[in-house]
Amino acid sequence: MANRHLNQRLIDTLKPSKSVREVRDTELRGFGVRILPSGRKSYFVHSQTDGRRVWTKVGDADAMPLADARDLARSNQAACRTGNQSRLWEIAAETPFEDVADAVFRRQSRHWKPGTLEVNRRYLKNQILPRFRGQPIGAITSADVQQWFASLRSTPAAADRAAPVLSVIMREAETLGFRPEDTNPCENIRRYRRRGRERFLSQEETRRLGTVLKSHDGHILAAAVKLLALTGCRKSEIMTLQWQDCRDGHLFLRDGKTGPRTVWLSSAARTVLDDLPRNGVWVFPGRSGTAPAKGLNKFWLKLRNDAGLRDVRLHDLRHSYASFALQSGETVPTIGRLLGHSKPETTLKYIHLADQAVRDAVDAVAPILGGEGRS
Repeated sequence: MANRHLNQRLIDTLKPSKSVREVRDTELRGFGVRILPSGRKSYFVHSQTDGRRVWTKVGDADAMPLADARDLARSNQAACRTGNQSRLWEIAAETPFEDVADAVFRRQSRHWKPGTLEVNRRYLKNQILPRFRGQPIGAITSADVQQWFASLRSTPAAADRAAPVLSVIMREAETLGFRPEDTNPCENIRRYRRRGRERFLSQEETRRLGTVLKSHDGHILAAAVKLLALTGCRKSEIMTLQWQDCRDGHLFLRDGKTGPRTVWLSSAARTVLDDLPRNGVWVFPGRSGTAPAKGLNKFWLKLRNDAGLRDVRLHDLRHSYASFALQSGETVPTIGRLLGHSKPETTLKYIHLADQAVRDAVDAVAPILGGEGRS
């Protein structure tokens, strides 16, 4: 974010970049121009009211002269100083939805992981903006949101994922001063009921998978699949694993989906790791050795076809791990700890388990996929 004395010639020559740019005016504090990656420019002003900073779009920089934008910005700030709260909300509420959404995503980028940010941007682009682009943020009602959600009934999974993203935008719009508090129009959305896609491998199916994996001994992606099946970890947790994270019979995940956690390794899982060459940083390195291996999904499609498991997803190995643990007599809280659940409503609702219980659980699960391994 740069500070410059804004003049009309400078405004006209500002060029877009890959991300949103802001240039603040040195003449009028809080006033500036934003340049979107599309090239669109808009004037904005920050004001302070009741201890809260309010961001307001003043106008389209391609259509409004700079002098007029400065005058409107001064009026906005004067409304703050004189306590004309209703006028302030009126101005802020006229800000287009997409401008507020962009501001919210920039704020949330500090809290969302890169993968989450990418997925949420996709839902914003494909499901949310086609309906709300151009609408004043303050004019969107609960009825508008309900109609939008109903229009996505043919894609219920996408609707259920897009709704929380819209809710975050509306909640943050209140924080940023674009809407009054407690006016989130997403509060009463009821998710679509969808038949679960969970798929659990039977012991016979697991043995078939084990046989096919054995025929690929020495293949680094086959080892990755084995470790997924023997730990219940997520794909991202295993494929980004570094050798420094593997020690003392544990995996120390620094950046799992639910944050840092420790994974207890069975003897069979330790065998998988012991059989891998320790060349470089990554446990499962790519060809260059400078980044993790790719192509696991494609490799899995071949494995599952060879094993006659055409409807099984890679993530279903995680479900099956939990299922086998349950069949082995492990409690739901123990399984929750094995899988790294963090929310109380998942599995770790009331009970904190001793480390030995987790050790016993992983050793009980290990024999399902091809024997005890070695100690």
